[in-house]
Amino acid sequence: MIIDQLLLDRKSTKSKYRADKRSERPLRSVVKAISWRVIGTLDTLLISYLLTGEVTIAASIATIDFITKMFLYFFHERLWNKITWGKH
Repeated sequence: MIIDQLLLDRKSTKSKYRADKRSERPLRSVVKAISWRVIGTLDTLLISYLLTGEVTIAASIATIDFITKMFLYFFHERLWNKITWGKH
């Protein structure tokens, strides 16, 4: 469903999102998820290194954290985008 929206003809998606100003495009959610995960992963990498003292273990933890939480954040964003509470 989300991939279909990303791959649709730009003209048809522009008109859909123009009609619903309260909604975000899925691509915006992807970019937000990636940027937030970079910040979160650097935090996880630092904390993991401080706790383990091992760069390899810290990097492994940070990599798994990056991948899983990026997907969770994306779907969390898409779900919240469907909730009208708090929107103008």
